[in-house]
Amino acid sequence: MQTIEQNGNGTTDKDTLYMLGGIALVVFGVGLILSNPTIRKYMGEIGIGGLAQNIVPDVERYFKLRAM
Repeated sequence: MQTIEQNGNGTTDKDTLYMLGGIALVVFGVGLILSNPTIRKYMGEIGIGGLAQNIVPDVERYFKLRAM
């Protein structure tokens, strides 16, 4: 049986592997979504600045709820 040793901060190498694997899947998923021509057209119309302006109020509400 293999033993899993914890690092100094309480995490294991397995946790780090899962986290990096999750990040890789998110990046891959975003790439698949953005490769769709319809989505690219829609993103071109909105622009990154417009998208950021629409997201900021939702993020602020999330942090207020989390602080409760």
